[in-house]
Amino acid sequence: MIRRWPGYKIAILVLAVLAIVEGIWIVVLLVSRPPKKIPKVVIPLKGRIAIVIDDWGYNLNNLYMLEKIKYPLTMSVLPNLNYSARVSEVLHKRGFQTILHLPMEPREKYRLEQNTILTSMDEATIINIMRKDLASIRYAAGVSNHMGSRATQDPRTMGIIFKELKKKNLYFLDSLVSSASICFDLANKMQIAFANRDVFLDNREEPEYIMGQINKLKNIAKVYGRAIGIGHDRKVTLEVLKGAMPELEKEGYKFVFVSELLR
Repeated sequence: MIRRWPGYKIAILVLAVLAIVEGIWIVVLLVSRPPKKIPKVVIPLKGRIAIVIDDWGYNLNNLYMLEKIKYPLTMSVLPNLNYSARVSEVLHKRGFQTILHLPMEPREKYRLEQNTILTSMDEATIINIMRKDLASIRYAAGVSNHMGSRATQDPRTMGIIFKELKKKNLYFLDSLVSSASICFDLANKMQIAFANRDVFLDNREEPEYIMGQINKLKNIAKVYGRAIGIGHDRKVTLEVLKGAMPELEKEGYKFVFVSELLR
């Protein structure tokens, strides 16, 4: 005698099978469906900032500090020093922008670097110095003045320098060590790519002071959309920048090379 399953048991079995199939189908869908993307929070750009570090070339002491700074920096290298050529090579290979920090005549009585450009020099001497200095800083994208409070006030001297820069398609960064600098007007007249310093960061080698100057730089960038700060090859300056730059980026400031802020 053949025993038959009651109808309700067959119905339960069918429902169970359907439930299992549905469960498998849901799992397949979940696995195959791409994860839901979390939208990125876009921070509005508050301003662009270029940081310049002057006076590289005396030694290699602070190069290791740059491994901790993952932002664009413009490195201003002095010529004719023991480490000028080597440090410019290292900085270039690490992705920083390098410029020639050209020694120029000050009004004050400072110890002058070798082959400082003087306002009393003739044109041929000035050009010869510039070409020799640029040859020692192979990847220079531009030139800034080291000292130079007298030279940057002298139209003849700066005219000779700017003419040479124009030939080589290099920009000039005025460190603005004199309020009487004629560089901005002359650069406009001669159509030279130009920028000027807004804030010196480390006239005092104190972390609190340097941070205060960085805040001044930030405020200038917020108002005008751009700002250029100059510091020096000093451990304390690089330490403060290492901590400050990520915080400013979170606030909406973008770090760029000086070449991106030319007038």
